[in-house]
Amino acid sequence: MKTIIFYYTGTGNSLWTARLLADEIGNTEIHPMHLFDTINAAAGADAVGFVFPVHMWGIPNLVMRFLNAIKKDPSQYYFAAAVTAGQVSRTLIQLRNILKRSGLTLSVGIDVVLPSNYIPWGGPGPVSRQEKRFNDARGKIKEIAAVIKKKDAGPIEKGPLWQRIIFTGLYKMTFGMIPKMDRDFWVDDKCNSCEICAKVCPVENITMQSGKPAWEHRCEQCLACIQWCPQKAIQYGKKTPAYERYHHPEVKVKEMLRSSSKR
Repeated sequence: MKTIIFYYTGTGNSLWTARLLADEIGNTEIHPMHLFDTINAAAGADAVGFVFPVHMWGIPNLVMRFLNAIKKDPSQYYFAAAVTAGQVSRTLIQLRNILKRSGLTLSVGIDVVLPSNYIPWGGPGPVSRQEKRFNDARGKIKEIAAVIKKKDAGPIEKGPLWQRIIFTGLYKMTFGMIPKMDRDFWVDDKCNSCEICAKVCPVENITMQSGKPAWEHRCEQCLACIQWCPQKAIQYGKKTPAYERYHHPEVKVKEMLRSSSKR
């Protein structure tokens, strides 16, 4: 079975998840969603997977655009992994419905819980909790890969009812505001003009002006810029100077650069 996995990642959690799934499934290629020249990569594949983070309790804007762009093939087997810090809400149901409108069936949709990268709400938590999440995710990915290899139907995971009601409402309210939420980024005097923030941004939302990053209001809120800054010079709001940075420990910054066509 030839399998293609498309992934979207800001700080490496989804890339790591895609890699583990690919290794467990076998005969699998992974392609980044933000490089839209990969939209035809699934032609001839038996199975297609989507791995992406949950943003504001739903599907990120970039992923929505990618889903609209790819060629649809009802004969293919579709699966997904939504990477969260513990609140998948209605994201995978949302994905199932989007695919259904194109005549496709989402056969498996799992919630992969990993350390939080949403630094405006705090750091990723103690190392012991991070390691537990990594280990739990490895076990879950191994289990679901066995289902995918057989092209069987599996779970479409979802959060509790209260989460699906409240957080889905918040997602709908905030979705259109996300591109301009970059107004709360700022740079302190530790910035050394290395330009890594601009190079890791998946949507080229950052330009360098007078040696400092400037945000262009098409943000995805992936937080790659703040989390990969080697000087910890990028901040968001008032609290992040005190918060620990996070990116997946098994992912390197060179793998996050837009120039990488396959990771």
